[in-house]
This record gives sequence, C-alpha cells and structure tokens, in this order.
Amino acid sequence: METHFLESRLAGVAAAIADKTRASMLCALMDGRAWTATELSIMADVAPSTASSHLAKLMEQSLIACVQQGRHRYYRLYSSQIASALEGLMGLVGRDDAALRTKTPSNLRYARTCYDHMAGEIAVALHDALFRLNWLEGEEYAVTAHGKEQLLLLGVSAEAGSSRRRYACGCLDWSERREHLGGQLGKALLHACEEKGWMRRDLVSRELHVSASGKRRLAGIFGVAF
Repeated sequence: METHFLESRLAGVAAAIADKTRASMLCALMDGRAWTATELSIMADVAPSTASSHLAKLMEQSLIACVQQGRHRYYRLYSSQIASALEGLMGLVGRDDAALRTKTPSNLRYARTCYDHMAGEIAVALHDALFRLNWLEGEEYAVTAHGKEQLLLLGVSAEAGSSRRRYACGCLDWSERREHLGGQLGKALLHACEEKGWMRRDLVSRELHVSASGKRRLAGIFGVAF
C-alpha cells in the first residue's frame, strides 16, 4: 500500500510540473518571494482565470502554498525542499552545457536567487571559498571554529536555528553544474549581504544585483575576484 501511495504521489507531482504554464509559475516562484495570481498570470502569459486553475493544481500537490494578507492572496513555493528539487530538475533538463550557457542570460548565470539563497557563478565561487578558507569542512558541511569566528564578524549566526532544515549543505547549481551553498547558512549569508547593501534582489526576476562595494568586500573577505 505504501509503495502504491508513493507511486501515485510521484505521478501527481510529475503531472503538475509537466504543464508549461505551471512550470513557468514554479520558475517565477524560485526567487523566494510570494506573488499574486495576477502577477503570476503575467509571468506565465496566461489569463488570470486560467492562472487560478493552474495554481489550484499546484496547491493540490503541495508544490506551492497560499498566504492571505488582508484582502490579497499570495502564492509561494511550499518549502525549501521543493526549491531544491526544482533546481535539480533544471540541471537535469539542461544537460547540453553549450546550449544552456547560450540561452541563459549572462546576468542570471552570474548571480541570482535559488529560493532564499544565492546561486550562479558568484555563489559557486563563495561555496568553494568557504572550504578553501576552512570555514566549512567535510561532506557534512561542518562549520569549523575558525568559520564560526568569521561568520560572527559578518553578523551571521554560526548556530542552527529551530528549523529542521540543515544548517549548511550543497545545492546543485543548474547553470554551473557545481554546488552552491544552501541550507540555513546559505539563507543567512544572502540576508547579510542584502543588509550590508552588497546585494539587491531584482524586482521582477531572480537576478541578484551586486554593488561595486559588495564585489570589493566579498573579494577581500573570500579572496575571490568578481
């Protein structure tokens, strides 16, 4: 019975993602923000009434959640696990590296959001630097004593929060085909960069704008040229 249930759930989720309009909506929600049905209809280039039926199907499979704010309803990805699964699927469908790099805008390859953490070239470089500089170690992404000191200097907590989400982990980057930093630490680092004015999210896309001062400070801290 359990196997049958899992097979049915897998088929339902796959069918929900398989539709191009719903896939467009899920990709739009990968920036980690919540959007209204009207905004998502514009992004997916469909009528608002059509968008509502697609959103209902995504909610049926627990791929997205609806948040009520006053008279408005906003939709977001159900969880960070959904975002990680979608990022992995993006890497799977774009296995032709040459074609992928040609079709992916350079600004998105450089820096973008992956739900609530950084992705793209800059994120992969930071991920590697964290291990090279001995802030993180091992396959479990353990934070070293030196890493805790340096994170606190950045204003980032070196302790896991109450969430069951892993504190630090790798997340396969679909455009770079290498790991960028995910988990609670990935989210906290992006938040710290935004608080310091080093990075700014685009209003209508997943792009991250990195300021000139941000590039200098990050290069100084992590020894990576951006």
